[in-house]
Amino acid sequence: MEHSAENITRLVIQLAAILFVAKIGGEVCDRFLKIPAVLGELGAGIVIGPFALGGLAISDFGPLFEPVRSGTAIPVSESLFAISQIGAVILLFMAGLETNLRQFLRYSGPASAVAVGGVVLPFALGVAVTVLLGFADGFGDPKALFIGAVMTATSIGITVRVLSDLRTLDTPEGITILAAAVLDDVLGIIMLTIVIGIGATGAFSIGGVGLVAAKTLGFWLALTGIGVLLSGHISRLFDRFRVSGAAVGLALALAFLAAGLAESFGLAMIIGAFSIGLALSGTPLAQRLEEPLLGVYAALVPVFFVVTGMMVDVASLGAVWVFGLVLTAMAIVGKLAGCGIPSLFVGFNRHGAWRIANGMLPRGEVALIMAGIGVSSGIIGTDLFGVSIIMTIITTVLAPLILSKAFGNGVPGTRSRAATSEDVHDESRG
Repeated sequence: MEHSAENITRLVIQLAAILFVAKIGGEVCDRFLKIPAVLGELGAGIVIGPFALGGLAISDFGPLFEPVRSGTAIPVSESLFAISQIGAVILLFMAGLETNLRQFLRYSGPASAVAVGGVVLPFALGVAVTVLLGFADGFGDPKALFIGAVMTATSIGITVRVLSDLRTLDTPEGITILAAAVLDDVLGIIMLTIVIGIGATGAFSIGGVGLVAAKTLGFWLALTGIGVLLSGHISRLFDRFRVSGAAVGLALALAFLAAGLAESFGLAMIIGAFSIGLALSGTPLAQRLEEPLLGVYAALVPVFFVVTGMMVDVASLGAVWVFGLVLTAMAIVGKLAGCGIPSLFVGFNRHGAWRIANGMLPRGEVALIMAGIGVSSGIIGTDLFGVSIIMTIITTVLAPLILSKAFGNGVPGTRSRAATSEDVHDESRG
């Protein structure tokens, strides 16, 4: 019991430190550097993480964030990591609530084209570079396939945060980015599952691949579809409760349930949370939830971004910098070309295509999670994990900077005047 009390004490002090540095880092970036606050939170995580200042001993307390070496790539305590994942679930649930479902469906076609391009080209480049630089024995080597799978990731969390800060989440480009990012991660997780299966058995089975794809895509579509069909009933049911805060508590319970179901079916929790948020977005409940959820958002979402930064061991990256930089260049080219070029053929002009391509650029938490799975499953070693980290850091830092400027000119991103952001706003109000 005493040991448990010590752990809880350490956890609450860690959370206090995380929230302090998150808000300070965000303030510095927003007020003085004029860049998205999320970068300050990520940077703060790197600085106070277990591999930097957080690993230094403090009198009798010991290190604030002592590295946890448990055979996985997660260097923080299980409790702290779990809280950070709750923050990610809340982030994507709110993103779903703020998304116009009609517009999401309207741009699902363009988003599908963007998503396919954002998976195929980065995957091919990742596999090729890994083999050509001697880190894999051939194009069928699970190591090469794994790096290719990591290259397909798109950080929904980072992109949503930036688009939300810029108030462009409900523009044609914003909705296309969001839908394509969700599809990218669904496809990427399917590929990752396949690669892990190949690594475990050494064999490639078309039947097995088809089964994984059908199961994953089927669950995602079923969850979203059932949520949409029941959204009106859910909204009316929650309205019957008269206890203060009941709607918020019940909505979060639903988001956590959807996240847990998604994880159990092989999808990321954040995709389940986004799906149920999207399903509820067109109900009166969504508007009433927005303000009370902001307090929860402000308290828990920064924890997710700071902990994401804390998982980076900068000192261990020196041995693979060359491969990391080459892979990063290919990661940038893969998303810019793979997502930008299809955008030009589905109704966007060059301004819109540039915004969409850059919105799909950051790998963020999704790539970190995928890289961690690769290490824990034994497919890749610490060298390729380090390469994944380099690629993730650079793309995650670059994307918000470019995206802020890309949306800053205010130029419509679609070829048709009828689909500009002003009209999207008008339609969402109507």
